[in-house]
Amino acid sequence: MARTTARLRTRKTDPEPKPARTERYQLPLPLRLFSMLLAFVFMVAFAVVLAKLTLEPSPASKALVHTNLHPGRSLKAYLDQPAMRDAVKQIGGNIVLGIPFGVLVPVFAPRARGILRVLLLTATVMLLVEFAQGALITGRAFDIDDVILNTTGALIGWVLMGRRLGRAVHARKTTKVTKTKAPAKTKAPKTKASKTGS
Repeated sequence: MARTTARLRTRKTDPEPKPARTERYQLPLPLRLFSMLLAFVFMVAFAVVLAKLTLEPSPASKALVHTNLHPGRSLKAYLDQPAMRDAVKQIGGNIVLGIPFGVLVPVFAPRARGILRVLLLTATVMLLVEFAQGALITGRAFDIDDVILNTTGALIGWVLMGRRLGRAVHARKTTKVTKTKAPAKTKAPKTKASKTGS
């Protein structure tokens, strides 16, 4: 019995690391609330503009538009146009249409501020818009290249502004683990019981 107690005394114990909390810079609460309100207003305004640009019937274009399910086909058609201005308008317009998603979503929805979630949300919304265009709107058609360009725009918006704005408005608390030094090894005094045994 005494031998086991002597062993327990001499056993080295590793101290547990102590967590030290550090916080990223975060805007004051009134500014955060104002930023979220502003993002909401811009999101609503953007939704109205998006609906007007994409869901408004265009009977004159009925004979010109075709459904495109093959990525790159419409892009090639845009670039093959004789006037470069039309290609820039088509490609640039679809990219610009996606930028507000990358900027506003991280501010308005803190849980969806990561790049993958922003891109997934943008692609989902744009797919729904394209499906609505193809199924319900006269003179409009589903085009997978529009979804790709819109999602690219969201990526650009997130890289340029959305990531920083999201962090400033909704900073995450990070926990940093600090290791403490182990205490010096001390030998337990030998007892008669540990020599002779129990």
